Amino acid sequence: MTTCLYRRDVLPNGMVVLTEQMPYVKSASIGVWVKVGSRDEAPEVAGVSHFMEHMLFKGTDRRSAEQIAKAIDAVGGTMDAFTSRENTCFFAKVLGEHLPLAVDVLSDAFLHSRLESEDIARERQVILQEIKMVEDTPDDLVHDLFAEAIWGNHPAARPILGRKEIVMRLMRDDLRRHKDAFYRPDRTFVAAAGDLDHDRLVDLLARAFDGFEGRSVRSNSAPPVSTAAVRVEARETSQLHLCLGMDGLPYGHEDRYALYLLNAILGGSMSSRLFQEIREKRGLAYSVYSYQASYRDCGLLAVYAGTNPESSSQVVDLIRAECARLRDEPIDHGDFRQAKDQLKGNLLLGLEGTSSRMTRLAKMEIYFQRNCGLEEIIAGIEQVSPDHFQALTQRILRDDAFAVTSIGPVPQAALLS
Repeated sequence: MTTCLYRRDVLPNGMVVLTEQMPYVKSASIGVWVKVGSRDEAPEVAGVSHFMEHMLFKGTDRRSAEQIAKAIDAVGGTMDAFTSRENTCFFAKVLGEHLPLAVDVLSDAFLHSRLESEDIARERQVILQEIKMVEDTPDDLVHDLFAEAIWGNHPAARPILGRKEIVMRLMRDDLRRHKDAFYRPDRTFVAAAGDLDHDRLVDLLARAFDGFEGRSVRSNSAPPVSTAAVRVEARETSQLHLCLGMDGLPYGHEDRYALYLLNAILGGSMSSRLFQEIREKRGLAYSVYSYQASYRDCGLLAVYAGTNPESSSQVVDLIRAECARLRDEPIDHGDFRQAKDQLKGNLLLGLEGTSSRMTRLAKMEIYFQRNCGLEEIIAGIEQVSPDHFQALTQRILRDDAFAVTSIGPVPQAALLS
């Protein structure tokens, strides 16, 4: 009989605990996840989720910021956090024997951060530097501008880091209100993978989060409505940075596996059509790729390319042409088979580490409220037929669906031609 390595429990306060025991590994990754991100924020405090992420490691009654960092460093572990449009995560990776320490440090920071005004003022400067770093990195910034171009003023289009003028105004009361509103057991769960014992971890977490109670506020918003907008930011850069694309699919959509295949064939690897045509055959770009980003009720399929300004119109035309080929021509069976094998290989190789396994557990809980096993995912990929694939390309890759964003020295007319 095969032992089930995945387990799910609910603590007395309502927090969910997910684990996957991985035999033959010595490390364990654990994340405290909160289902709140930049799209849940009111406009006047946009960026507060990311600010809160920074502040939770800045000191508690038991530990200073330095002591928090040293506690994990001392055992050879790592600790970090991130904010996305829909989630915030605080995580650590340690040897399995040090998992109790990771639980203690993460729960202490999560529950008992002091949020001192002087720490907030200091960290505000760090965040402003982070925003400036993105602004000085056009191949990163262009993706934020693309989301704004296609989704307009919808909360899902906002930059996760926030805008400088709003970050400057965020104060201690804003952070406390955000934490009180969203950091509650019904939005919080723990995912862990690696060298661990589920029952022992549940016991540790039940004690660590004892007294953590309450209900979060609701923050439902309608899905964004896309527009085929063009946005140009003129800069004196040596390259023109392009991002163009259209609506994708929500995370749990029934056609998601067909979209994964579409992205793989279009620009997801060195053997993809865009990489081969634009870089290998024509030498028009060093970096060109496609990606799909999915959320609870919306998604994007986008292409990035960095090219010479004088080549921009040709690159845009080539991207549109490859999309049209995928939409209008029957898919080659060899290419289709290769894309399926590529997806399955990437999936399995990507799940060899404890951090990626922990993240997968979390995403399954957030978007499906259950664990989708590897066998189910592989079967979903295999079940996509050429007709199903073609129907998806015709629905998504429409000529009138493209939004285009650029950063660099190019007139708007060049993108519209």
